[in-house]
Amino acid sequence: MTPTQKTAALALVDQLIVLGVDRIYCVPGESYLSVLDACYERRLSLIVCRNEAGAAMMADAHGKATGRPGICFVTRGPGAANALAGVHIAQHDSTPLILFIGQVERFVRERGAFQEVDYPAMFGGVAKWVAEVNQANRINEFVSRAYAIACAGRPGPVVLSLPKDMLDEEAGDAIHPAHRDIETSPGAEEMRELEQLIARARRPIFVLGGSRWDEDSRRMMHGFAERFAMPVATSYRRLPLFDALDPCYVGDLGLNANPALIKRVQDSDLFVLVGGRLGEIPSQSYRLFDLPRPRMTFVHVYPEAEEFGRVYATNLSIHATPRAFAKALGQLRSPETPIWRTETAHAHDAYLAFSSDASPSADVDLARVMMWLSENLPEDAIICNGAGNYAAWIHRYFRFRRFASHIAPTSASMGYGVPAAVAIKQLFPGRVVLSINGDGDFLMNGQEFATAVQYELPIIVIVCDNASYGTIRMHQERSFPGRVIATDLRNPDFAAYARAFGGFGAIVERTVDFAPAFEAARDSGRPAILHVKIDPERITPAANLSAIRAASQSRNN
Repeated sequence: MTPTQKTAALALVDQLIVLGVDRIYCVPGESYLSVLDACYERRLSLIVCRNEAGAAMMADAHGKATGRPGICFVTRGPGAANALAGVHIAQHDSTPLILFIGQVERFVRERGAFQEVDYPAMFGGVAKWVAEVNQANRINEFVSRAYAIACAGRPGPVVLSLPKDMLDEEAGDAIHPAHRDIETSPGAEEMRELEQLIARARRPIFVLGGSRWDEDSRRMMHGFAERFAMPVATSYRRLPLFDALDPCYVGDLGLNANPALIKRVQDSDLFVLVGGRLGEIPSQSYRLFDLPRPRMTFVHVYPEAEEFGRVYATNLSIHATPRAFAKALGQLRSPETPIWRTETAHAHDAYLAFSSDASPSADVDLARVMMWLSENLPEDAIICNGAGNYAAWIHRYFRFRRFASHIAPTSASMGYGVPAAVAIKQLFPGRVVLSINGDGDFLMNGQEFATAVQYELPIIVIVCDNASYGTIRMHQERSFPGRVIATDLRNPDFAAYARAFGGFGAIVERTVDFAPAFEAARDSGRPAILHVKIDPERITPAANLSAIRAASQSRNN
């Protein structure tokens, strides 16, 4: 190949650069060595991870925080299988992501070659588009299309398979232009109807969820809420879409939601869902609303028309992105004196009371820990977490003030917090970034702490250790009280684990010791782990295991 000719691998990297990609999350593999060399040639930043699941979750966190597709490269077979966890998260969370997978050479395809996998079959149920690039001269077309699909409508993951031999062939110079988002705007007729519905309402409520928000749309949503004195809630793990201390904020419609908020939704006469889906969690296991038509007037605003009527029939469907819809809200005429203004104030007070009320617990009181963090961290601090009952304390007691300050999977996938924190700290090096984890949760991708050390990213990792798979233990006691099996864990010294990698580590066994340990971790300037030992009996902010067990035994008797 002459010096003026370009390989498909180099063309791929050049196309990513044109699309605005400035970093790639990866675990290296020989199936795409040519792409790694092209990144070396173009000086495109590579974040080398310790497991493909961690790399894919970092790409997902990148997509959540920026609204632009996170880019992940993994090798074939086992590498792709590991990355599937991150693709599943991106699908459920409506996060733009592109997973590139090295593939076997074309001449051995369909022979069961070493690590060969049919990727359309493997990823077809969780990705928006899965394709294999078999012609080098079409690489730019596929990459550009993958980026557009990942961003369009309801964002999500795209998977491209790259045969190893194709990457070394000549590709040509047909670079595609930079991507521009398509903002689907609400129609004037739909907005007039919404204005009339609001004017007739006596107990309205707005709930914000989904992706495709930004700082401006959030600010415009606050302006609308202030003009209309409109009560606003957030959906599961979308708490940063509205300032928790805004007088119109009334709480989050997630797991362990405030009973007062649940009742407020049930008693509403106008329910407006903006940007999100009424999945199992926000619908409270599909019991919060009547099926198929909720008893209150239901307005759904969503960027993908196929979602309308999927579960619940709407009174008004508005096909629009949250950004375009929030802008259109500015044109609505507000009532001179909204009759629900006093109720909005009461609802905000109820939220403040719920997020302040905590019963004392033995050892470390997670409620007090979250309250301390909420009061002492900078407003722009970012919390990342995975899944486990410990997260209930985050949702209830930490008051998020800034946009994109909570990065967590709505699919409740374990092992997400540490890789997410690594990606977020690289994106925002000047902000405090925490990874809050359970003990079982942490050890699913805790190896990415090594990545934080390697790139000198001083994240602070909190491991809430109750020596069990706590969520599963809770359900076990509900279904099979007293018959404990497969949920106990024997854990290492997580503080020693941190020091072994070259980070800071400390053990916290009393609530009073948390604040000084946290400050010491922050002052160390190194990646840090705080091993926080919590009472396994206190399984949620409102329930103990013994009480759950006793109630279940009583029902069975």
